[in-house]
Amino acid sequence: MDESTSTLSLAIGARVKQERQTRGWTLDQLAEAAGVSRRMIINVEHGAANPSVGTLLRISDALGVGLPALVESPLPKPIKVIRSGEGATLWTSTLGGRGVLVAGTESPDVVELWDWTLGPGDQHGSEAHASGTKELLQVLQGTLAVEVNGQVTTLEVGDSMTFPGDIAHSYANSGTDSTRFSLAVFEPGVGSGHLQEAGS
Repeated sequence: MDESTSTLSLAIGARVKQERQTRGWTLDQLAEAAGVSRRMIINVEHGAANPSVGTLLRISDALGVGLPALVESPLPKPIKVIRSGEGATLWTSTLGGRGVLVAGTESPDVVELWDWTLGPGDQHGSEAHASGTKELLQVLQGTLAVEVNGQVTTLEVGDSMTFPGDIAHSYANSGTDSTRFSLAVFEPGVGSGHLQEAGS
């Protein structure tokens, strides 16, 4: 892990531990609620893991705080400014791709704003998010192929798309230049137990 990734992992770990202890939960209780292993919770809390976005979503939903709350200061502010370069990079690839969470709202109805880059040949698959999740994106550079429930849609610069995020989906760049897109994710009712209902 590089220094910025390590710093982010430690901050996420501290916040997860703080939220878990505030609820009086054991490691096992959080692991069960999130549907991840106890070892993963321990690694996240110690900043020793670089968990997937999906794992972080499951943990944040189980805690009822939303993903943005795990990567920012726990003190809420009515106006929050995130300067260029200050977003939380939560996904990177060997082909130059990265997913940066640049802004987000508090629970229960969480909205996340992402800045995604996919290098040539890059792909990012996403498991189904919590029930009711919606995604909106706009291509800023290059060409993007979005697969939702087996249907592939190719988007060019300026094209936008909305789709349900509560089914498996993926983003791919099959071109020879980098692709960049802005992504908004709306996840209603974070912490209301809908994640467990969706998985049952």
